[in-house]
Amino acid sequence: MPAYRYQVRSAAGQTVVGILNAQDAGAAASTLRSQGNHVLSLQPISAGAGAGTLAQKLKELNSGRPTLKHVLDFTTQLSVMIRAGIGLRSALEGIAEQTDHARFRQIILGLKSDVESGKQFSEALARHPKLFNPLYVNMVRASEMSGSFGQMLDRIAQYTAQQIETKKMVVGAMIYPGVIASMAVGVTIFLLTFVLPKFAAVFEGKEDALPWSTIFLMNLSDFMVHNWPIVLGVGVVLGVGLIIFLKTALGRVWLDTMKLATPIFRRMFRALYISRSLQTMGELINAGVPMLDTLAITGDISGNQFYKRMWRGVYTNVKQGKKIATTLATADLLPHAVVQMIGAGEESGKLGEVLD
Repeated sequence: MPAYRYQVRSAAGQTVVGILNAQDAGAAASTLRSQGNHVLSLQPISAGAGAGTLAQKLKELNSGRPTLKHVLDFTTQLSVMIRAGIGLRSALEGIAEQTDHARFRQIILGLKSDVESGKQFSEALARHPKLFNPLYVNMVRASEMSGSFGQMLDRIAQYTAQQIETKKMVVGAMIYPGVIASMAVGVTIFLLTFVLPKFAAVFEGKEDALPWSTIFLMNLSDFMVHNWPIVLGVGVVLGVGLIIFLKTALGRVWLDTMKLATPIFRRMFRALYISRSLQTMGELINAGVPMLDTLAITGDISGNQFYKRMWRGVYTNVKQGKKIATTLATADLLPHAVVQMIGAGEESGKLGEVLD
């Protein structure tokens, strides 16, 4: 059972500190309150905290970039602690002490420092756009204005968990085609460099009787065997060039085009972009984020240049007073049934509920 270091003000007005074992932060806070105390701070104690073991130090040194999983764990912990009545600064300090990821711990401590300096929590989050996307920041900002901070963090955690599961499904769906493609390339290279050279000696001097395709393969095999450093170098250059190209605006458009045009992946990616866009839009509307901001954020988070352009077009038309469904109907990127559903939500004033 986890241990928590607490600081409370007793009914007699005295400040008391100690350690309490509880199932979670909420249970620990409830136990302390039931004893007539006012909770000042409540911090989880990591197993082996303070030990400073070599393994822990090496783990911190090897900590890479924080992932979406770290954001999910952070949001879940923060939601539990805020709803348990723990102050934001104390909650951030406790989570920072508990995390094993060195870089993410520094980010959390930076958030705490910003909050202590008088910044809104949403402002502090916005300083880390690679970790906390516009949806996260705007939902937190909306909760700060509505006073539903704990509940909103819970919704953000649920949304983040769904995004992680969706990403796992996409990666899982691409593993099999990737393995097949890799095997095909490997077998082709093996045939050209090891098998065909053995047959070349058999047909030596009989090239005139062979079809042009066979001659081409034999010449290609001979070139690869005798010039493998050049072939390897060209392969490396092409690989690096492709990576650099995909980081450019033109490269991203080309990749997004391939995702929507390749038959084996088209349906999966189309479903991914639609579900991500509509889920994001629904969460923002239900959080009370203004519609124009919602549309702008939805486009940024959609994950595809073509869907991003579509939502930008919707943003422009809605700004001019047009309906969302009217613009989406001409985009041909959403199923007709989905457009009708959005139109019905607009007409009834319950678009957030329809998308939820």
